Amino acid sequence: MNTINVDPAEIAKFGRLAGRWWDPDGESRPLHDLNPVRLAYIAERTTLRGARALDVGCGGGILSESLARAGAEVTAIDLSPEVIEVARLHLLESALTVDYRLLGVEALAAESPATFDLVSCMEMLEHVPDPRSVVEACARLLRPGGCLFVSTLNRTPAAFAAAILGAEHVLRLLPRGTHHYAQFIRPSEMAAHLRAAGLELQYLAGIAYNPFTRGARLTERVSVNYIACAVKPA
Repeated sequence: MNTINVDPAEIAKFGRLAGRWWDPDGESRPLHDLNPVRLAYIAERTTLRGARALDVGCGGGILSESLARAGAEVTAIDLSPEVIEVARLHLLESALTVDYRLLGVEALAAESPATFDLVSCMEMLEHVPDPRSVVEACARLLRPGGCLFVSTLNRTPAAFAAAILGAEHVLRLLPRGTHHYAQFIRPSEMAAHLRAAGLELQYLAGIAYNPFTRGARLTERVSVNYIACAVKPA
């Protein structure tokens, strides 16, 4: 298991949440609410049925299972033993097939380059010491013509207000300390990471989320959450 590009405190933090990952009203509530928008964004830009898909930083498997339900052959990786265990157990309820692996993305890239038609990495890059390394590994894992889908938080006052002050301190949707503002990633920085990895950024959109109505939608405003699609040239 590759443990170089990982913060042990982050792994421990998400491990503590593992038992409640599939509770739509628990600490993972925003992930449940945002999942349909993310899945639709992916499905509109690549074919899922029959595709080989990789979900990086899969957590308890919310997106992983959705990709499998849409017909993809899904491998999903995470470095938290607790969340991988929860993800595997949930397959007994969903009756879906996902290959969950306790593995880092850099290690998988060394083991299985050019294997996947699509790679997703949602709300994970802001939790690792070196996000560029993750992007480069994701690029190596893609087949030519494959798509990388990433989502993260912009480093802006609006994102600080929404994700930290609002979600963690006021509404308490997330445990305090879930996010660290310094690790948020500006779209320009993300674009630079993608270019350095040999990928072409094709789409960038913001994600608007209302925690009161639990509604989420794509928007042109990228000041808080954003999602991007990049392609590996054929």
